[in-house]
Amino acid sequence: MAASVPKAAIVAIGDELLLGDTVDTNSAWLGRRLADLGVPVCCGWTISDAKAHIAAAVVKAAASAEVVLVTGGLGPTPDDCTRQALAEVTGASLRVDGDLLAGLEDRFRARGYEVLPERNVSQAQVLEGARILPNSLGTAPGQAVEVEGSLVILLPGVPGELIRLVEEQVVPLLARRFAGRLRPLHHRHIQTSGVPESVLAEMVESVLPEDMGPVALAYLPGLGGVELRLTARGVDSAEAARWLDSIEVALEPVVREYRYHSDRRDMADALGRALVAASRTVAVAESCTGGLIAKRLTDLPGASEYFVGGLVAYADRIKTDALGVSREDIEAHGAVSEQVVAAMARGVAQTMGADAGLGVTGIAGPGGHSAQKPVGTVCFAAYLGGRCEVRRERFGGDRAGVRERAAQATMALLLRMLEAG
Repeated sequence: MAASVPKAAIVAIGDELLLGDTVDTNSAWLGRRLADLGVPVCCGWTISDAKAHIAAAVVKAAASAEVVLVTGGLGPTPDDCTRQALAEVTGASLRVDGDLLAGLEDRFRARGYEVLPERNVSQAQVLEGARILPNSLGTAPGQAVEVEGSLVILLPGVPGELIRLVEEQVVPLLARRFAGRLRPLHHRHIQTSGVPESVLAEMVESVLPEDMGPVALAYLPGLGGVELRLTARGVDSAEAARWLDSIEVALEPVVREYRYHSDRRDMADALGRALVAASRTVAVAESCTGGLIAKRLTDLPGASEYFVGGLVAYADRIKTDALGVSREDIEAHGAVSEQVVAAMARGVAQTMGADAGLGVTGIAGPGGHSAQKPVGTVCFAAYLGGRCEVRRERFGGDRAGVRERAAQATMALLLRMLEAG
């Protein structure tokens, strides 16, 4: 009989997590990374900084999983008591490691402090018998210790330090410990935009094969659209690829109209790549999105290859003076209209000397609406090669949601024009 897949548990420590001052991104990242490794997370706890609470949670976690990852509480302040809690759980004493202490002193001297603060000495404490996991980015190392047959791993709470330490130390450690038992997940992501989840689900279900083999399908809706995640479990990479390929082929006819391709799973990345492939440049004129499209495009490295510039044309006089929008069109149709947004897209391309122009104007709310133009009404346009395509939609959500959906839809419109040639 094949050995069972090892399971993991997460114990996230910090009053700030419980109070909502800090969002626990560490647990989300660990869940994804461990699943990809083949050690799925089966349960988790979010615990206060109290030593008794930490100890109790670790004991429960160790009874539930073969690997327990404890995040946070390794700093130098009095509320950082994870090491002390584990000492009580294991019965092991804490000792100051000379090499760690010397490393701390070197770090502080490099920052201009000749004397290591007394509080920081605690970060050189290790549990007797624990394995030290060097932290190449911070002052607190990780530690791995056995608790009732489970491997308990202490990790820093700073996200950047945690990620680096897991990749450098924890992943190799788990790969060795559970060699032959790991069953990595194999994912295939299909990004869509411009179709509601329920509509997409109906179309997808109509073409899915009855036999999905080891593959499960999940719908992941967000402000930018709906992602389909295909996950193959319990098979090697070659068999997973065969199953994923066959199901993706089956889905292609119904997702083709809405799909975009991006390794980053980002519409801005897909549009940027399409612009580069077509040797085209783009400029953007934004009203209700307030520069969000320009930000998303320029967040990506290499954006200077295709992005010329942008203008936030919030006031009507900016639309007319800077983009050449007709005052008569604004008076006759309103700033949120197909006529105005078409002129914005065309005007910004011509003014900035770009091959393509994007325009978007709308009512993000909560005010500024009317019976004819309720909150969420957005007009957007893409201009390319002398041709302009315009859309009018009503997007749901709050102000931020309307803006995100408007930016996504505007970029998608130009992407489709580029794909059409």
